[in-house]
Amino acid sequence: MNGERVKPARDVKPGDRLDLHLGEIDWTLTVRALAMQRGPAPVAQALYQEDPASQVRRQRQADDRKLATNPAATIKGRPTKRDRRQIHRFTDE
Repeated sequence: MNGERVKPARDVKPGDRLDLHLGEIDWTLTVRALAMQRGPAPVAQALYQEDPASQVRRQRQADDRKLATNPAATIKGRPTKRDRRQIHRFTDE
């Protein structure tokens, strides 16, 4: 929050800048207002604004993820007996 690391219980107020790291995605948001009660997503989205630089960075990260191959995509089903033996050789020795 505002460039400092804070605990989750820290109260936010309008005008605060939040840097969020959710998995591989980085967001930079500015709090516009606070809601008194929980409401629908469109109302919640109106309470914050994302930085234009954050939007560009997030789009670039999404494009990079699309281009990167998933190593787990080649693995299909359970390991064969040969695969298990290789796994045990690798982990036991």
